Amino acid sequence: MQRPHGTRVPRTTSGRRLRAQQPPPATSHATSPSPRTAARNGGRLLATAIAVLACLSVQAIPAASADAVVSRGVTIPAFYTPPTSLPAANGALIRSEPLPLALSLPGLDGPLPGTATRLMYKSTDSNGLPVAVTGAYIEPSADWKGDGPRPLVAVAPGTMGQGDQCAASMGLQHPITLNGQTVSVGYEDLAIYRLLSSGAAVVVTDYAGLGATDRLHTYVNRLDGGHALLDAVRAARGLTGASVTSGSPVGLFGYSQGGGASASAAELQPTYAPDITLAGTYAGAPPANLTEVIKGIDGSALAGALGWSLNGFLQSDPDLRAVADANLNAAGRAALNDLSTMCVGDAILGYAFKNSTSWTKDGESVSQLVAHTPALQRTLDNQRIGNLKPTSPVRLVTGVQDDIVPHAQARQLAVDWCRKGADITYDAVILPNLGDKLLTNHMAPLLTDQGDAISWLTDRLAGERATSNCWTMPLQP
Repeated sequence: MQRPHGTRVPRTTSGRRLRAQQPPPATSHATSPSPRTAARNGGRLLATAIAVLACLSVQAIPAASADAVVSRGVTIPAFYTPPTSLPAANGALIRSEPLPLALSLPGLDGPLPGTATRLMYKSTDSNGLPVAVTGAYIEPSADWKGDGPRPLVAVAPGTMGQGDQCAASMGLQHPITLNGQTVSVGYEDLAIYRLLSSGAAVVVTDYAGLGATDRLHTYVNRLDGGHALLDAVRAARGLTGASVTSGSPVGLFGYSQGGGASASAAELQPTYAPDITLAGTYAGAPPANLTEVIKGIDGSALAGALGWSLNGFLQSDPDLRAVADANLNAAGRAALNDLSTMCVGDAILGYAFKNSTSWTKDGESVSQLVAHTPALQRTLDNQRIGNLKPTSPVRLVTGVQDDIVPHAQARQLAVDWCRKGADITYDAVILPNLGDKLLTNHMAPLLTDQGDAISWLTDRLAGERATSNCWTMPLQP
């Protein structure tokens, strides 16, 4: 089904995309990678990770068949079309297949950094309904250097977009997609390769509706994101041939949208996934209070993310459509439709520094609409992270200059958790102001803190105890 850029696939009243073909049958899990246990030098794997970003080339886009789902000129593999019925258990594998990594170097005991498998597994959305989620598992070539069994790190990607072509699992195969209609960059690949260099296995979630062609991605939905991340752990542990087991230490890793998903997963785990014991969670720049976050995003270089949020909430709660119809003008409706198939690069090129006042009939901003529309405020309040207590250690990081995912609301999450008695390591990244609303203040901590984040998490996976610094919060910026 050809989908011209900026045009959504037709939907049913539930918001699901109408499928143009029958989904392929689930493949045997025997296609999963075999465990790799030969020792490799961690520095060589880190060099591999850096080489991935240094040696990227523009990816060729395959021709589409007549019945394929196409998003902005990118043919979405048939693997990503969910079946009509799903298994009952959360985390149950629906199908899997080998996933070619963009840069895989030969090694004595297997490819570096490892062998990847594309996954589809069952999760539960924010309405309590079953949903198929895609992602990827990577079995590392490196030995785990710590004591005990090989650990598993579940990676929650940062903002990728809302088009199916933006999915992180596709970014592992095609780190740069540039075809004149879309710009997609798999920027999470570097962190993934660095984690693999430690000998930890990695599972990456695409989140609900990103990649999977039956619905829109529900951007920054805390339940959808947290559930998808925890169920990715279950899916990885059930993959035939994977070296991780139910006894493997588990860590969560995410920044920005991923920081929100990992933070949500950490506090949901005791009730949603008590079968998973978390060794630690890294939550960088988490959007914990969306009422404040939309103020930071509106008019910024990432203004398009506001449209992704609205699209997701309109899908999850159809009752909000009346609010949207009453307040959005033609330009606003067109923008939301256009953004529904965009990746980050597209949104920056098409909507950077746009103000939401141009999308409303009365010239009000989305924040102003939220303030006097109880239904909208309730929706954002229900997305608040920090009302539950994580029972495992969390390292929460926020840049003091971050004006996209505002520093103050991320710091408040640390305060909220500390007041509940959680084991929190709070780290405020102090950098100079690198430009208001440019994304630079938001992205710089991702890069400068990544090494420390991975070191902290691998220490937890190795069994070292965390030391909470909640007592310092009154002194912390």
